[in-house]
Amino acid sequence: MRILGIDPGIQITGYSILDVEGENYNIIASGSIRTEKEQGVQNRLSEIFHDIISICKMYEPDCAAIEELFFFKNQKTIIPVAQARGVILAALNEMNVKMGEYTPLVVKQVITGHGRATKEEVRDMVKRFVELNKNTKLDDTIDSIAIAICHARNLEVANRNI
Repeated sequence: MRILGIDPGIQITGYSILDVEGENYNIIASGSIRTEKEQGVQNRLSEIFHDIISICKMYEPDCAAIEELFFFKNQKTIIPVAQARGVILAALNEMNVKMGEYTPLVVKQVITGHGRATKEEVRDMVKRFVELNKNTKLDDTIDSIAIAICHARNLEVANRNI
């Protein structure tokens, strides 16, 4: 199964393509979609939409997993992140990609065993599941991999219970 993991953001959207066979996880691609403030919101959202479409066309994921908005400390960022998330959902719908949504708390719980894990703890546990490229440094990209792994593990559990 091929999963597209997405950590949405207006400035940086992290993404990863994860192939899953049983308990083996392999990163096919990972990176980020970066937009510049000077472009204006409309152009930034359009860029994210079209880049997600391109990623779907290039890698043909079986499904996607995206971080769900849960709680934001910074009230200024919640609306732009929600807007980015909206265009990502529209792009996935346009490409007929089914998806799962997970709060950061759930992702951390699945990846590390506790929902209050730090960025470093998540990174360390992601490294136990997959071999990270030396250039994979952005938290947004690491988070997208964690989201994809979370989705894979949830699908494993669901399949076991059938």
